Amino acid sequence: MSGGTCTAGRRQAWHPEGVHTTAEGTLPRLLYVEDETATAEMVREVLAESYRVDLAQDGIRARDLALRERYDVMVVDRRLPGLSGTDLVAAIRTARITTPILLLTALGSVGDRVEGLDGGANDYLVKPFDFEELLARLRALRRGYEAHGRRREIGSWLFTPATGALYAPTGGRVALTTTESDLLELLSSSPEHVFTRAEILTAVFPGGESAGTVESYVHYVRRKSTPELIETVRARGYRIGSPS
Repeated sequence: MSGGTCTAGRRQAWHPEGVHTTAEGTLPRLLYVEDETATAEMVREVLAESYRVDLAQDGIRARDLALRERYDVMVVDRRLPGLSGTDLVAAIRTARITTPILLLTALGSVGDRVEGLDGGANDYLVKPFDFEELLARLRALRRGYEAHGRRREIGSWLFTPATGALYAPTGGRVALTTTESDLLELLSSSPEHVFTRAEILTAVFPGGESAGTVESYVHYVRRKSTPELIETVRARGYRIGSPS
């Protein structure tokens, strides 16, 4: 890691039950997963200026914490004992936990980054990194998560706009492209409204695509999930469905 310095100027207090507070109120909660002790302590000290930090040093312990506790954001190293970072992220997403996750990796290849993002991470940061960039990325993840909403139920399916993920009733995870996610987000934002093709084109395809593009992306989403996810209203357009 480079840049940034650890400071201890902020007064911190501990609630009798362990809730970490400051004069500004309760801090957001963060799960940090890193097995290298020296690195973990240094980064935790920086994170503790802005978050209540729980540290786990192996993937199994981290998975147990993630499934049991509520966090506002997670920072996960890719290489971990017990359970790799990518497998940990996959386990968290399979459990329908939509908390934003930043994946730390010493592997800078495009393939490694794509694997982490496709596995359910929201962002990645390559080591060595600057503390200020780490904190900025975490702020951005939390802003995006809050702005897009945590989850939307579509019949028995679950859609999380912040992650672009769709979860089947069986627990399987479907990764949507940005455009597919934007389409589903629009339709699910007003479940009773029938969106015309013109409305969808304006909101999702501002580049001036044709009405056929709307039909193509409706087909893509249905093919990845179930035909009942998006309902066709004859001669009018589309609305969100109620799949079982």
